Amino acid sequence: MAEQHARIVDLSDIPHNRRRGGDLRAMLTPTTVGSTSGFMGVAIVQPGERIGEHYHPYSEEFVYVTDGAFEVDLEGEPHALRPGQGLLIPLNTRHRFRNVGDTEARMVFHLGPLAPRPELGHVDTEETEGTAQAEVVS
Repeated sequence: MAEQHARIVDLSDIPHNRRRGGDLRAMLTPTTVGSTSGFMGVAIVQPGERIGEHYHPYSEEFVYVTDGAFEVDLEGEPHALRPGQGLLIPLNTRHRFRNVGDTEARMVFHLGPLAPRPELGHVDTEETEGTAQAEVVS
């Protein structure tokens, strides 16, 4: 295993990812910093936007809301999330996020442990505009 080194990553250096709705920026990952136990990022969601329903078969997800007003559906049940609140999403729990406010909403997310391969870590259960566009481009 390669030796790890501390590394600072700026949000502006991470490409936009709108494939699943919102703008998901995976900042601290095996690719960007050589992490081995999980990854961390920021979701930036504009008013009226959503992150499509999905689940993680290998990872718990930890969420911390920094700005705006979210509503999260957990197994179909809606829950309000506001700045200063954290949420643990257990393995295999279907979830989707919506910005229900009138300003940009942001949350920090961390998933761990890592899936055996990146493509196995995230299972979409509904199509969003971004997933439909990604399928056409692929």
